[in-house]
Amino acid sequence: MKTDGRNTKTNHASEVHQRLRIEAVRACIIDEIEDTMKSHGMSIDKRHMMLLTDVMTYNLYYAMPRTQDRPPEPDYQRSRIDSFPVMAKLNFYLSIFVFCISVFNIQTKCFDERPWLYKNHTALFIFGDSSFDAGNNNYINTSFGKANFWPYGETFFDYPTGRFCDGRLVSDFIAEYAKLPFIPPYLQPGNKLFIYGVNFASAGAGALVETGKGSVIDLQTQLGYFKNVSRALREELGDAEAEALLSRAVYLFSVGSNDYSFPFETNSSVLYTYSVEQYVGQVIGNITQVIKEIYEVGGRKFGFPSLGSIECAPFARRMVPAGENKCFEPITPYVELHNIEISKLLQKLQSDFKGVKYSIPEFHALEEEFINYPSKYGFKEGKVACCGSGPYRGILSCGGRRGVAEFYLCDNLSDYVFFDSAHPTERANEMLAHLAWRGEPNVTGPYNLAALFEF
Repeated sequence: MKTDGRNTKTNHASEVHQRLRIEAVRACIIDEIEDTMKSHGMSIDKRHMMLLTDVMTYNLYYAMPRTQDRPPEPDYQRSRIDSFPVMAKLNFYLSIFVFCISVFNIQTKCFDERPWLYKNHTALFIFGDSSFDAGNNNYINTSFGKANFWPYGETFFDYPTGRFCDGRLVSDFIAEYAKLPFIPPYLQPGNKLFIYGVNFASAGAGALVETGKGSVIDLQTQLGYFKNVSRALREELGDAEAEALLSRAVYLFSVGSNDYSFPFETNSSVLYTYSVEQYVGQVIGNITQVIKEIYEVGGRKFGFPSLGSIECAPFARRMVPAGENKCFEPITPYVELHNIEISKLLQKLQSDFKGVKYSIPEFHALEEEFINYPSKYGFKEGKVACCGSGPYRGILSCGGRRGVAEFYLCDNLSDYVFFDSAHPTERANEMLAHLAWRGEPNVTGPYNLAALFEF
């Protein structure tokens, strides 16, 4: 039986516009809740905020006309609402009493006056490794690069999402600061709405295709996924609106750590084949190519936090001979040179390509401070991970799903800088994100991320 191509295209356009309206209302609701709470001298817990906006956008779905063109039920919201702990729900609903006074304003402003709020927002596209992976590795065949099991996610989400953290990542906080929803993983089933951005990051990935080959989504593949998204946006929004969205968007990267740490962990021959300068040059070369291709598609604003103090992370300290309480020094020249060269690269791209702006938050120095002077930042332990096994709990065994069944989990993870052998706790991530968002030029480069979102 033949189908009418014109009707199919019309139905698709209707679905897209309804999805856009849902997300526009969601963003508007967040604004109104925050304004209302602030005007009454109150605040709302971030988890309650997430649940409240999910409830209201979920209800919006049911308020839509029951037509064939209505988008599928937003299962990710329904499941998140159902999984919220009972006591948290009770506490949350107590806050609704105060919130209800703003419902009329929300109905007026969000449902009537600003149905196309999405046109003015700045999207966030995320690339890189486990520091930013929000769950892409849940959907690929990999044995070591997953975090979709307890105790990951226990602090904020109350269930594992695939993030290598007890809660939120730096990229999650940046999305919150920008008043965006959490940016979903590209591979998440049903993720076809890209107007607020997409997360392409994959735990274990590097700039080099060889890094984690066969078990990760390497940076080149992430770039390919982004190009797919850019084409989808052009089809859904039209060329003019898609180009405006892509040029306003911020492109946030966390990549390079695995390129330098994996060879030492596996005693790879590349350590003897290339000099430090040659090897770092290959990593920077691949990053350069990706940035240029994103620029060709329309990207103009790039965020590149410096590599953190990976030489002093628990997994690296574990490689130091027993009895020597120090960082793993052989990796230090690679990290230092990478951070120098990425800064030079971004300066050159800003000079050579019209419209390029960048931020390069200084994560390395701040992480060193966390590790060496934890009490200064409210931590008690900067060198030993909360979760793991072996010296410094530097074996990535947290959760007992990666070949080592036994692991230790600390009692009070807010005391710790590192959650597992390589990844910070949510508390440390929030401090890093705050530096990236509002830091001065001496620690963020020419612009902080807040400024990039405002351009």
